[in-house]
Amino acid sequence: MHKTSWFTRFAKKTAQFSGRPATCALAGAIVILWAISGPLFGFNEAWQLTINTFTTIVTFLMVFLIQNTQNRDTAAIQVKLDELIRVTHGHNALMDLEELDEEELETFRRKYEKMAAAARKKIGKGDNDSTDLD
Repeated sequence: MHKTSWFTRFAKKTAQFSGRPATCALAGAIVILWAISGPLFGFNEAWQLTINTFTTIVTFLMVFLIQNTQNRDTAAIQVKLDELIRVTHGHNALMDLEELDEEELETFRRKYEKMAAAARKKIGKGDNDSTDLD
């Protein structure tokens, strides 16, 4: 197996860490401590600016880390689905649907909606719900 980049490893670990209940509890504790410290600082602008700046920076960075993780997960799922289509002798033209434009994708979606409706009707009649894609 090849070595992953430092950013990929960092993004994965950060996503794993940020999705834990303990991390949520830590963030909540920070907010509570900040709120409790309000009277000590007289609820001044610097006190408010502290939490605003902190949350803005964390949010800004997390957007990129989450997007990176999402992109990798989506690409892996697409490859797995393509392999399932290939090994089940499906219609290989379906393997790269994510590359189609919206209109072409909508055409495929409508076709499969019709097939699903027809299959549900067959099931309702007690028939086999298998349909041909053509």
